Amino acid sequence: MGCGSSQAASGSANGGLSSFPTIQSKHSLVAKHVTKEKWDKLHEHSTATSGFTLAKAIACAVEFDNQHCGIYAGDWDSYKDFAEVFDPLIQEYHGISADAKHTSDMDFSKITGNVNPEAPVHSTRIRVGRSIDGFGLSPGITQEQRVGVENLFKTASANFKDELAGTYYPLTGMEESVRQLLVDDHFLFVSGDRNLTVAGMERDWPEGRGIFHN
Repeated sequence: MGCGSSQAASGSANGGLSSFPTIQSKHSLVAKHVTKEKWDKLHEHSTATSGFTLAKAIACAVEFDNQHCGIYAGDWDSYKDFAEVFDPLIQEYHGISADAKHTSDMDFSKITGNVNPEAPVHSTRIRVGRSIDGFGLSPGITQEQRVGVENLFKTASANFKDELAGTYYPLTGMEESVRQLLVDDHFLFVSGDRNLTVAGMERDWPEGRGIFHN
């Protein structure tokens, strides 16, 4: 799990906590929605895709006292298998009803800008996250799956043409001078974030990570 909490000593065979944990973030959504009743029902279950558990999902809320949500999904299965926790928590966080439906519209022509053309905008950054069916999400992805995702991207990006063509830089084996340049240019983030560590996102670092740049 990546936790330094003393509660890790009461772990069970599936990598979770056997007894109902003390949630340090007492005002978090995890503290509200992860009741002992739900814990007793769900804590021994592991997801099929990445073996994720409820204990791993709420690790940050157990470890730290400053979380608002305090929960991470380890794979697609997490939302289904732990729906009794995730559904009401997500609904409260986003202010949506239980019967709300997600809609997707990829027609970029419908996007209208509101940036003043006279404004001194020097750069912008857009972050987009996507998952691949059959692979875990960052908190739960296994070492083998992470390398598999990297190999898929290497193959795909090698076929990018014209203005999309670029270079994939794997972190494993990267020269320090190249890594530091990418960090200094704000293209590459550094490890060490305690929330990411406890949530499980820095396992096997830096294997299976990299950056594509063009």
